[in-house]
Amino acid sequence: MEPERPAPARRATPQDAEELVRLRAVMIDSLAYRPAADADASWRPVAVATLRAELADPAGNLTAFVVDAPDGAGLAACAVGTIEYRLGGPGNPDGSGGHVFSVATDPGRRRRGHARACTEALLGWFRERGVTRVDLRASEDAEPLYASLGFARTPDPAMRLYL
Repeated sequence: MEPERPAPARRATPQDAEELVRLRAVMIDSLAYRPAADADASWRPVAVATLRAELADPAGNLTAFVVDAPDGAGLAACAVGTIEYRLGGPGNPDGSGGHVFSVATDPGRRRRGHARACTEALLGWFRERGVTRVDLRASEDAEPLYASLGFARTPDPAMRLYL
């Protein structure tokens, strides 16, 4: 059997929402510090509905790029991103920023360039929209991919408050 080659990424559609959520669960389950994606599956229908609505608006600030599984069995990989706006400042006058999240590859299809294809397409979308700063949080396993795309660690520590 010939090895699977990286397929070109395409922009996701609302019909991809359930598969995008399945791959998000794969990503969540790969992070040891997070609870299992199905510990509380109530997030899944909400995420599907959100993705269907957001992906229906081609001018919106959330998009995803996907690679289809070559056998037609769903998606092989995805990368999701948003554009956020804050008050501008030095180096970012318009305050726009991209955020990459939910980069995931189906476990049986890893190490074939699918996540790279999705992430590169997403970075192209950010460029087309005039975004010049893109942030993400990388797992240890994914850090080499992001570093090869030009991402670098920042000195800014992240903090979070749940209300």
